[in-house]
Amino acid sequence: MASAAKREAVKRPRDDAEESASAAPVVPKRGRGGLLMIFGAALVAAGLASGVTWLLVPKPTAHAAAKAAAGESVPADAAAPDAANEQPAMYLELTPAFVVNLADEESMRFLQVSVEVMARDPKVIDAVKTHMPRIRNALMLLFSQQSSHTIAGREAKEALQKQAKEEVQKALQSESAPAEISAVYFTSLVMQ
Repeated sequence: MASAAKREAVKRPRDDAEESASAAPVVPKRGRGGLLMIFGAALVAAGLASGVTWLLVPKPTAHAAAKAAAGESVPADAAAPDAANEQPAMYLELTPAFVVNLADEESMRFLQVSVEVMARDPKVIDAVKTHMPRIRNALMLLFSQQSSHTIAGREAKEALQKQAKEEVQKALQSESAPAEISAVYFTSLVMQ
């Protein structure tokens, strides 16, 4: 019987509609999932577009924002910082960390300070590297003059930072090197 059914299927000519239906791929129906994917993709594209716009639109400077808040007119070119003059910050760590005896009379105390210099001109960073021994000496002498009582508070540490910046600038100026140091940062400060 099975062979008779096979012969019957072989003898029977196929209909064109049957052939095209069996040859065409099955396309699944779109449901809510497809619409959600399209909506999600549109939402991501809109987010990316707004992020790129935020990055590319020039931001007003603090001076321009203060003028605008006061109701004064701000020229269009004053709203954005001058990108040609404003270079990115460059940091140079003065390694190893400074370890000095503090000038305390009542007990033996130590200070360990990790220092980084910030400048916006690569020539200044190169000058600091070139004159590192002189700069380290100046900072070592400055730190060893301190006592634990004089640098206990935040204001005192900030004042010491300012003095350290001045010492670095003096050392560079005495060598006729570029001395436009933007800041000196203490990345670690330990008293014991």
